[in-house]
Amino acid sequence: MLNHIGLGQRGETIAREYVSRHCTLLHLNWKSGRREIDIIAAKEQTIYFIEVKTRSSALFGWPEEAVNYRKQEHIRGVATDYLLRYELHPVAIRFDIIAITFFGETYELMHLRDVF
Repeated sequence: MLNHIGLGQRGETIAREYVSRHCTLLHLNWKSGRREIDIIAAKEQTIYFIEVKTRSSALFGWPEEAVNYRKQEHIRGVATDYLLRYELHPVAIRFDIIAITFFGETYELMHLRDVF
């Protein structure tokens, strides 16, 4: 099985392919200082800030449970910095989580929309 870094990269690749079927990808792993957001995408007048969480099993909890209040604040800060840097004024922004849980070689992808 992959180590946690390889697992995370595999999950982000799967999520990127999934999102690209529905939206235009703007940035991947966009950083503001030490903070980062995995995927920034757009569709029509909405910008999506998407955090990807991947687990090798559900044994220690579901991936989406890792996006706690502190992580949400971190993502909000990155989103604010992104909008200011590019002087964007979208009609709406949305914060989503893509949770990927592997079960051996298969996986389950859950797209949680507008979660915070």
